[in-house]
Amino acid sequence: MIKHHPQQELLVSHANGVLPLSMAIAVSAHCALCETCREQLALLTEQAANSALNPDGAHAHAHAHAAKHHIGQELIHTAHIDAGNTQATNVPVMDIDAMLAQIMAQPAATDVPNNAPLDVQVKQQHYTVPSVFRQHLARPWQILGKVSRMRFDVDEMNTRASLLHIDAQGEIPQHTHKGYELTLLLAGVFSDLNGDYVPGDFIVLDSQHHHSPKTVDGCLCYTVLDAPLHFTKGLSKLLNPIGELIY
Repeated sequence: MIKHHPQQELLVSHANGVLPLSMAIAVSAHCALCETCREQLALLTEQAANSALNPDGAHAHAHAHAAKHHIGQELIHTAHIDAGNTQATNVPVMDIDAMLAQIMAQPAATDVPNNAPLDVQVKQQHYTVPSVFRQHLARPWQILGKVSRMRFDVDEMNTRASLLHIDAQGEIPQHTHKGYELTLLLAGVFSDLNGDYVPGDFIVLDSQHHHSPKTVDGCLCYTVLDAPLHFTKGLSKLLNPIGELIY
């Protein structure tokens, strides 16, 4: 069961289309795996669409009703004047409801997005991931021991977004974070001192957290970092001087 979800502010921002690409991918992928957040996001998206189409809400509705009434009265007045003439003038009236009905009656688009899950292969292992990754899976894997990484091109200054695979019995050395680290578990299970994580878990950590993720059977994650990790134990601390190059 998924225990870790995006904060409400992230879902609202995603519904309004204002998240950077790296985080938008994470929220979309989580919602593909989490029915609760998927339903909540659908509601928020509907609200955002309604707000965009009708920014002034009830005030705009009241104003439109008053304007419609005024136009109606003008048309009635014009009709009375024309009735006294030898030839009435036809006044065209735009029927918004009829226009919308005509639009809705058009055939459905045949070129619909392909939302089918995708197959990802790394080190002879196959995983299924949400369709939001479709445009990012052509890049090569970089392999370092039991850890493999596919870096995405999100063009967001210092932010790094990647698929991260850890082999069975693999572990990331103990570290903390100079910025934030988002991990979305896509497949498999991993654990750290805070507990066990399952596919769909959306974990955000910062400099207040230390951990050493490890997996028994292997796992695949989507990760986003805006600063290098800071290793805190053993020989891995030797990597800290080159952290800017490897994160």
